[in-house]
Amino acid sequence: MPHALHIGPHAIAPRVLLAPMAGVTDKPFRVLCKRLGAGLCASEMTTSDPRFWNTSKSRHRMDHVGEPAPVSVQIAGTVPSIMADAARHNVDHGAQIIDINMGCPAKKVCNAWAGSALMRDEMLVAQILAAVVQAVDVPVTLKIRTGWDHDQRNGLAIARIAQDCGITALAVHGRTRDQQYTGVAEYDTIAAIKAQLAIPVIANGDIDSPQKAAWVLARTGCDAVMVGRAAQGRPWIFREIAAYLADGTVLAPPSLAEVRDILLGHLEQLHGFYGEPAGVRIARKHLGWYAKDRPENTAFRAVVNRAETAHAQLQLTRDYFDALIADAPRLPAVA
Repeated sequence: MPHALHIGPHAIAPRVLLAPMAGVTDKPFRVLCKRLGAGLCASEMTTSDPRFWNTSKSRHRMDHVGEPAPVSVQIAGTVPSIMADAARHNVDHGAQIIDINMGCPAKKVCNAWAGSALMRDEMLVAQILAAVVQAVDVPVTLKIRTGWDHDQRNGLAIARIAQDCGITALAVHGRTRDQQYTGVAEYDTIAAIKAQLAIPVIANGDIDSPQKAAWVLARTGCDAVMVGRAAQGRPWIFREIAAYLADGTVLAPPSLAEVRDILLGHLEQLHGFYGEPAGVRIARKHLGWYAKDRPENTAFRAVVNRAETAHAQLQLTRDYFDALIADAPRLPAVA
């Protein structure tokens, strides 16, 4: 099994990637996940519509200053020429890999015929992919689902189109669009797609542990795995998966002190990136994710959600963890 994933000139190691997630994989989170072992971290989905490029949201999504290379930016849209322009625009602003979204199941995206809705129109898929590949000199990757619905599992057909159009790597989420995130990921479908392609294929869906990552790689024959929801509040999952894939090492869970320091560092980056009050507001969901698997989840959230300023949010979080550390012998380890 290869020890690196190659996307154009970029060697991606370790073979575990952060999935692009709107509202989650902003620059502070990408940089954190990269530091904790992710081989590649794609940006949140950015619009291809130039009318929205100068909004606060888009400016933050297109900010890659200081981000570890290679910088991967995901774009979404439905018009080939506009998608090509968006790819050029993002390359001009630091993108070293362009990723095309045909996997997002969100209704507001699919109602605009973007995201996974594009899988219903294979001719349009080919036109978009060809236009973007021809527009830029950087590698272009694609993220898809296994199909639109139970009766339209055309992931393999889309995958072949992608390869023919010059896509350099393909990520497959093992569900149809109508499944959203329910049910169980279809690893056999991903395996069938991988078996028919020469380009690298990345398996995505329900990968939530080092053991599951290794099992999915073996089951599908894929070149890498992609982790999404399981990284929310648990960014150290990347180093855990990387160590297990390298030599079977099972890393100990992070200590309370390390979780505290990771969390405080993440909060400081969010505050610095978004300013107040947006940084404080955005940080709350991350605080909730960090706490979700802990027995004192409700109490922790009640404390930190009181914070209205960056200083108060940091202080309450620090005080809460320091109190836990003082009582640590009587508490279970972090999950």
